[in-house]
Amino acid sequence: MKTKDEEEEEALEDDEEEEIVEPKVVHGSEDFSLLELSEDHQEDELEPIEVPALVRPSGNGPYELPPLELLRTSPPSASSERDEEHQKAALERTFHTFGVPAHVVAAHRGPTVTLYEVEVEAGTKVNKVLSLADDIAYALATPDVRIIAPIPGRSAIGVEVPNKVRDFVMLGDILRSKTAVDDEHPLSVALGKDVHGRAQLVNLTQMPHVLIAGATGAGKSSLINSFIASILMRADPDEVKLVLVDPKRVELVHFSDLPHLLVPVIVHPKRAAEALAWVVREMEQRYELLAMVGVRDIDGYRVGMKEETLRIPPGQEDRVVDFPYLLVVIDELADLMMIAPRDVEDAICRIAQMARAVGIHLVVATQRPSVDVVTGLIKANIPSRIALMTSSQADSRVILDMNGAEKLVGHGDLLFAPSSASKPTRLQAAWVTEKEIEAVGDWVREQRSAEYAMSVEGLGRPPAEGEQNGGLGGDDDLLEQAADLVIRSQLGSTSMLQRKLKVGFARAGRLMDLMEDRGIVGPSLGSKARDVLMTPEEWEESRSARMG
Repeated sequence: MKTKDEEEEEALEDDEEEEIVEPKVVHGSEDFSLLELSEDHQEDELEPIEVPALVRPSGNGPYELPPLELLRTSPPSASSERDEEHQKAALERTFHTFGVPAHVVAAHRGPTVTLYEVEVEAGTKVNKVLSLADDIAYALATPDVRIIAPIPGRSAIGVEVPNKVRDFVMLGDILRSKTAVDDEHPLSVALGKDVHGRAQLVNLTQMPHVLIAGATGAGKSSLINSFIASILMRADPDEVKLVLVDPKRVELVHFSDLPHLLVPVIVHPKRAAEALAWVVREMEQRYELLAMVGVRDIDGYRVGMKEETLRIPPGQEDRVVDFPYLLVVIDELADLMMIAPRDVEDAICRIAQMARAVGIHLVVATQRPSVDVVTGLIKANIPSRIALMTSSQADSRVILDMNGAEKLVGHGDLLFAPSSASKPTRLQAAWVTEKEIEAVGDWVREQRSAEYAMSVEGLGRPPAEGEQNGGLGGDDDLLEQAADLVIRSQLGSTSMLQRKLKVGFARAGRLMDLMEDRGIVGPSLGSKARDVLMTPEEWEESRSARMG
């Protein structure tokens, strides 16, 4: 029989053998998986998704939204009160060392940074605190700090200090939050968590368009994945349709063949420019329909359809159909601006200016936030911005019109500046894994197959051989119309073809090149119109010979 002392010794040995799992920061990761855990802990917290039979789509009846069981939750937070108190003391000591009478009154730990609220004595200049950013970073042994002077709505200065150990923010955490449960709008997407640890969603209808920019590896594509996955979790294919443009060819491949897609994922920049032109035409047709029935926006139209209160002119009943929200996502704007800058800029500006009322919204991302990509016109028409980590202050100013994004720490750390706010809010973006995306996509595909709109069905395919060589892919009728216009007007003008034929700049230029090859017009003369080498009489003779 064991004595009491022997039992206590064995208990102590068992406690020593228990493995203590401590997450640590992993630098250089290309996604948001910032915490490295032991293999056993990874299996506990991030186990592979196996959907139980009970949460499989029934296959009968109405469309079933994917269940939240498909999405993981994050591991427990690795916060330490001891570190927080140490940082508070070091912060106050730094202020007093440089002669700034200040006191830390509160600390709010978020997933990525901790916000320390600092009150200074009356008569202290705020600029004096701002000038101490580098000294504070040195005292706290951190690469950089961000000072908010003052905190909006508070008589205090904020000092944001990166956490030594960052926490996961998973898409499942955001969509399980009370904020998400209370907001049932199909275009409310998960954004992330703020410095108070509160889940943040954003309604794309209120933004109504957003520009996302940041350096390579900062988390743009992962954020877009979270946006799209949020919509798949919350909206059926009849409520929201997607047009996805992925010039990189690999970022949005997981969303192929979804019933929410209006067109296959577009990977060719030329096709993307044509898709944007199609969206403009769709916008105009929707406006014509709203004007016909006497309503101002898509919400009034839907209410009128539901309550049967629309004023439909006699004989126009067939035109009144329910149309879904349309979200256009461009993963890399720079590639499109290299191929057809004028077409893309014009289309984006027209959509951004007018499309909100008819339920069309833009999400545009780029890793090159320079003035030749994010032009003044695009910035002026897309008021809501999301800035991830940038490589310079200049890039930050292009996105936000202010410094700050260069001080972010990457991997989904972002500044969100909606059109309704005067100052940006710092958030940690939600992360969704590839396995989760595949699980959600499989759920959706099991219930519906992709049905692409006929008018844009060809936009997801590569350009035809004739188009790649500068031709029109066999569209001889359009070339015939262009030649007839040029010869009868004796004006070899590309802009005239754009206006008369309602085509984009790139296509009008290709038409002009083809007419040069056929001897109809002369070579380019810069900004001047080309010389027309054929008379109307010669053109009629040529056309009669071809037809005869």
